[in-house]
Amino acid sequence: VISTINGDANIGFYKELAAAEISADDIPVVAFSVGEEELSGLDTTNLVGHLAAWNYFQSADTDVNAEFVAAWKERMGEDRVTNDPMEAHYIGFNMWANAVAEAGTADVDAVREAMYGQEFPNLTGGTAVMLPNHHLAKPVLIGEITEDGQFDIVSQTTEVPGDAWTDHLPASAKLMSDWPGKGCGMWDTESESCVQIQSNY
Repeated sequence: VISTINGDANIGFYKELAAAEISADDIPVVAFSVGEEELSGLDTTNLVGHLAAWNYFQSADTDVNAEFVAAWKERMGEDRVTNDPMEAHYIGFNMWANAVAEAGTADVDAVREAMYGQEFPNLTGGTAVMLPNHHLAKPVLIGEITEDGQFDIVSQTTEVPGDAWTDHLPASAKLMSDWPGKGCGMWDTESESCVQIQSNY
């Protein structure tokens, strides 16, 4: 089962999955929006082996992640967990701070220009890179739920460039996003024209 359930609805889904005693051996579920926070209030004994795909899991075995998790738990308590959105904010804020320093100002346009190409270490290892399409290059991780509500990382890629448009749909396969080069988030490579001038951000 591929689950695209988002937010709090995950809690009800996983409670029902456990109540129905559906094991990962019988019908494995892979989720794209469930992490440590969603699992923190659940008994995960019956969820062991189900999968999630993220760019970060608290169980990542790196020195920088160990420091990050320890600092978080010291401030918020031992029962609090870290998760993928936290790592994304940590990276994004540090990239922004570096871009402000590089631009010498907090002016939005100057900082935006300085953001392209910014690099900052991922908590999982490797380096996140801000691309010309306003997306990051980051690793993709697959984790199996463990009894303690954490994830055993069973697969990790190198950094994958974030793509604003999928090549798998004909309508978007011809699109690219290149803000610094073309000043456009929806550049049509066939007509060589900008379909969308304003950023959604």
